[in-house]
Amino acid sequence: MAEDSRRGEEDERGPGAPHRVFVLMEALLEKLKVLDYEEELLSKHNMKTLSRHYFVSSRYLASNPGEQFYMFTIMAAWLINACGRSFAIPQEDDEPIAIVSNILAELRSFELKVDFPPSKLKSGSGEHVCFVLDRLADEALRRRGFSFKRPIYPTEIGEEESMMEDDTELTFNKVEEMMEEPDEDEVNLVDLEALTLQSSRTEAAAALAKPDNILQSTVDAAEWNLEVERVLPLLKVTIRTDNKDWRIHVDQMHQHQDGIQSSLQEAKCYLDKVQVDISKTLEKVSSREKYINKQLEDVISEYRDAQAKLSEVRERYQLASGGVAQRTRVLAEMSEELEKVKQEMEERGSSMSDGAAVVKIKQSLSKLKQEIVRMDVRVGVVEHMLLQAKLKEKSNMNMDMHTANMAATAAFI
Repeated sequence: MAEDSRRGEEDERGPGAPHRVFVLMEALLEKLKVLDYEEELLSKHNMKTLSRHYFVSSRYLASNPGEQFYMFTIMAAWLINACGRSFAIPQEDDEPIAIVSNILAELRSFELKVDFPPSKLKSGSGEHVCFVLDRLADEALRRRGFSFKRPIYPTEIGEEESMMEDDTELTFNKVEEMMEEPDEDEVNLVDLEALTLQSSRTEAAAALAKPDNILQSTVDAAEWNLEVERVLPLLKVTIRTDNKDWRIHVDQMHQHQDGIQSSLQEAKCYLDKVQVDISKTLEKVSSREKYINKQLEDVISEYRDAQAKLSEVRERYQLASGGVAQRTRVLAEMSEELEKVKQEMEERGSSMSDGAAVVKIKQSLSKLKQEIVRMDVRVGVVEHMLLQAKLKEKSNMNMDMHTANMAATAAFI
């Protein structure tokens, strides 16, 4: 029966219900780290740091479950104090039911819904223990004004983009800078031009001086060809296109537009055929659907009635199960109170049947008699001292009177 009830509860909550407690425990551990529980709680009680699945089940703890329950109680008390309520730290010899009842009472004072009996927390582990600690941690974080936010991830620049920006191609500005800074070959070229200009000037002067002679070049043709072959590669300037130039983007846009138009003409025919086929298929599907709806109208109406009845039955079941849960909780509380009363009656009965009280009474009576005798002796001593004092005072008075009478007689004589 217990296995069937467990399976029914698992079917209602879903197949992932047994694993939710692990997620809840991990979230609780993160909240406790935010609250700095290691410095404020564990260091004071000289205890180790909690594992990821500490309160999930007792099998994740190597030591006895009593340590687990004690850790749960002191952590709950610390969280309640962090929420602004005064709660005494439980001791190891305190009654477990009383401690758990007080914790649930404090949890209800925060207007949190608790629909399970205190006996669920006696083991010190499980989903209910994680639920109580998680709600108390949320309340403590809300008390401190802390709230979790979405993470902000930094934007990183890819290596390819950085390499593209570093290894940019040659632009017009760089070409101008390179042209402004001549190298050795360009200097040699300038010197050659100066020499040719000078030679031409000398030839012109010679021609003016001797206009009748035939003008001939004095430069060797082979040397001139060699110099031209050497300088010719340096005269070629290759200008690479800049990808950031808007003219290139415009040309690319025109190329893409032409490609799209040419592809659209080809794809339009296929799309028209597909549209015709889809329209025919939709017409067939709609006609089949109408035919099926006409054939299954009675079955659909019966199905709707069954669904309505099922919803009504589920509502009744939920109401009944809610009442049963409340009554079981009340029964558990009353049974716990009955156990307390039974324990008190057993203690009183054992104390009444035991003869230790009579022995204690006799011992106390003997002590009282001894004290009475001592008090009588002290009273007698005090009375004797008082009598001696009175007698001494009386004798002193008589002596004073006698001396006074003697003095009066002597004065009269």
